[in-house]
Amino acid sequence: MSKQVKVLITGAGGFIGHHFVKFLKEKGYWVRGADIENPKFEKTSVDDFRLLDLRSFDNCMQACSGMDHVYQLAADMGGIGYITKYYASIFRNNGLMNLNMLEAARKSGIKKYLFTSSACIYPRYLQNKSDVSPLKEEDAYPADAEPGYGWEKLFSELSCQYYMEDYGIKTYVVRFHNIFGPFGAYEGGKEKSPAAICNKIAQSKKNDKIEVWGDGRQTRSYCYIDDCVEGIYKLMQSDYHRPINIGQDRLVTVDELVDMVAKIAGKEIAKQYDLSKPQGVRGRNADISLAKKVLGWEPRVSLEEGLEKTYKWIYEELKKSRRL
Repeated sequence: MSKQVKVLITGAGGFIGHHFVKFLKEKGYWVRGADIENPKFEKTSVDDFRLLDLRSFDNCMQACSGMDHVYQLAADMGGIGYITKYYASIFRNNGLMNLNMLEAARKSGIKKYLFTSSACIYPRYLQNKSDVSPLKEEDAYPADAEPGYGWEKLFSELSCQYYMEDYGIKTYVVRFHNIFGPFGAYEGGKEKSPAAICNKIAQSKKNDKIEVWGDGRQTRSYCYIDDCVEGIYKLMQSDYHRPINIGQDRLVTVDELVDMVAKIAGKEIAKQYDLSKPQGVRGRNADISLAKKVLGWEPRVSLEEGLEKTYKWIYEELKKSRRL
């Protein structure tokens, strides 16, 4: 019988980490989770969960002890309203976590190490119009990343590259493009736009207006969580060690996103635009041709299907808390 692979998932208390724990457990892995907090909406299924602040090197060493593979998903992050407000703390917190985790992985003899980066590393000068060209991996340079969060992610991508070149640890880098789904934040300031819109529409009454940040014509692509975790896993099984996009390549406006959720909810929705709120780049879309080529991966869940699942989950959460 082959030895059971032991895997560490940092950020296991968060949205993507929680889903990925379940994905790996179903595949028979022994999983340790590490995070500064427990999952908020559902009990974790890890074999060993450790409450650890990964800004501490000693805690990173404790997390990595006895592990074969590391998926570094831990991050101080949130929606556009959050990452445009706390540049210094986000840069510091994530920089400490990522450098400490890499060094702890090296010292612990970790065989494979995956780092989760972000589409926020892409240059803003390529995203200044709604009808934007899909972003290819090589578009990252010349760099002009989003302040704070984006620059730190780019810095950590390079850290992974240098650790592989200098120390031989097999590193993998995935760039996420707007991942969404159930068991993610839908209020409190860290929610992403699909969850925020689902929450607003679920709680709306007849003749209510939904607040939309910006003019509604900014564009994005959105990838459902089930497709995301499959992409992460396929990358770690591959021999590809350069950054790679995991996302959707279907571009929609925020207005269209609101209309989709309203249709799912069966509600007539009016929109109130707020141009004073953070909007991020004007347009962003993912080119996923590389993932299709080297991983044999592409999204299978449509935006409408993913939004329906997300809306139903948020609706039930609001009912449980007696807000509906």
